[in-house]
Amino acid sequence: MADKIILITGATDGIGKATAMALAKAGHTVIIHGRNEKKAEAVKQEIMAETGNDKIDLLIADLLSLADTRKAIDLFTSRYKRLDVLINNAGAFFNKVRETTAEGLEKTITLNLFAPFLLMQSLLGVLQKSPAARIINVSSAMHKRGGKPDFTDFQLEKTYKPDRAYGLSKLYLIWITRYFAKQLKENGINNVTVNACHPGAVATNFGQDADKGFFINMIFKIALRFMDKVEDGARTSIYLATAPEVQGISGEFFGSREKIEKADDKYYSTQHEQLVWDYCASIVKPYL
Repeated sequence: MADKIILITGATDGIGKATAMALAKAGHTVIIHGRNEKKAEAVKQEIMAETGNDKIDLLIADLLSLADTRKAIDLFTSRYKRLDVLINNAGAFFNKVRETTAEGLEKTITLNLFAPFLLMQSLLGVLQKSPAARIINVSSAMHKRGGKPDFTDFQLEKTYKPDRAYGLSKLYLIWITRYFAKQLKENGINNVTVNACHPGAVATNFGQDADKGFFINMIFKIALRFMDKVEDGARTSIYLATAPEVQGISGEFFGSREKIEKADDKYYSTQHEQLVWDYCASIVKPYL
């Protein structure tokens, strides 16, 4: 299908914006998700001006609120009866002090894990209307840095550190990607695939505004000088969204150079994967 309908979360800056720009240049219908309507509208106008593609739409939602995420899902399904590609790109690295959302959930896990989970589950119906739909979950090599999971402390009330929260959220995102791929296959849904990817170390504003503690703040500032351009970071998401050779591949973890890589499975087991899936399901159940 030449013209895909593509929804990208966190598409008003950084890798998400670069992904949206490239896919718009290719002629696809691109729905830009953002939290700030004014900023999102400016990005929309910029993309249309640069690409000549007027098939650019907006979806405004704060993914730190599962209720707001649900409203955005309902708005999307009222506008579009089909979705070809869902790119769960939005993510964040928060402050050194643990913070919760208005719904009482730890912020990092909410944005990086619960929101993508809710989007995948709730948009499955419109994804199934596509001849060959793809879900792309943007994880991170930082999934190796979260430490040993404590499955009695998903909300990190006892063991919160910003790098631990971020690392575990991205590890769990890989696990639910695998689980969902198996679930789709078992349910005979063969026209929807789901994969995770790592964009590489990319020079964006990601994590720069958060107070992560002096040492981590310093690392983030210094590392910017050595990181790839955002266009390089967007490359694997673009590849997974459009490449014919990826069709039918599901449950894999792709690295920053468009190749399947082995995720860190030090703490993986099917039992642990089930625990994470069940916990996510229990959190998003009121919003399904």
